[in-house]
Amino acid sequence: MGSHVVLGLLALALEASLGYPTAVYRVIGHPVTWMGALIGWLDRGLNRDGDPFARRRARGVVALLILLGAVGCAALATQAVLGGFGAGFISLVVLAASLPAQRSLDEHVRAVAAGLDRNGLEGGRAAVSMIVGRNPKALDEAGVCRAAIESLAENFSDGVVAPAFWLCAAGLPGGALYKAANTADSMIGHRTPRHAAFGWAAARFDDLINLPASRLAALWLTLAALVTPGASAGGALRAVWRDAGKHRSPNAGWPEAAMAGALGLALAGPRVYADALVDDAFMGDGRREATAADIRAALALYRRACVIQWLVGAALAAALIWRS
Repeated sequence: MGSHVVLGLLALALEASLGYPTAVYRVIGHPVTWMGALIGWLDRGLNRDGDPFARRRARGVVALLILLGAVGCAALATQAVLGGFGAGFISLVVLAASLPAQRSLDEHVRAVAAGLDRNGLEGGRAAVSMIVGRNPKALDEAGVCRAAIESLAENFSDGVVAPAFWLCAAGLPGGALYKAANTADSMIGHRTPRHAAFGWAAARFDDLINLPASRLAALWLTLAALVTPGASAGGALRAVWRDAGKHRSPNAGWPEAAMAGALGLALAGPRVYADALVDDAFMGDGRREATAADIRAALALYRRACVIQWLVGAALAAALIWRS
């Protein structure tokens, strides 16, 4: 397991420093695009509009198993070929660095604050539409800011902490299988007429595998609040204890509540996706009138949480190597 933790730590460090290398992308593309192509192919081939609900749900289970089987076999073979500490291991780290999204998440959320500063509400709406599924035209400036902060909190869990957790637990196969399932959830896990049945397995499986990461994300954000000026670790703890379980998602409420409590905000609550109102519970009991300054405060908290995660991982790796 020590080698898996080292792989996860190096992948996090590389991705935070450089993102996914452009030169590598030009040569082989990005693993998530390969996964997405397979998911799209399975959706087109197995999800037939005229079939009854039960059959479409069963075929969604089959699609998920095919996806996980293909990705798992490819990742196991890659790790077997590139394993060990040498030139192959460097290639393994580069591939693993495609799984977390620390740098790109920071850039996309920071762009919302910059869009508000440069072009007002329309600039913020355009930038936030790149990272959230809700209708940006229904958002005022405070709504844009809350949406960006909520996306930062939730994606810290499933876009940073979860890939790192599964990389450290099970190496490249663990991280790749997580990313495949998470990509499937993002593509077919929505409760739309086409995917309510077919995407059921992907959505439920994604909920399951994100359970440990969502709790860890709340912990890292709470610890980060201890070393972030203006943030409250006590507020984060109170919000998580009181509100996390009220969220419609079994996972999103944990990092959102921690972020809201740490910054003195009220996140989530009723909001519009497409043309539908989602009447969700509030995370935190602070201000609803978030601003671009709150987005930057959330980013400062997020960056410290990323560092804390890395330091804890480094301590774990040192302990495992010392023990062995």
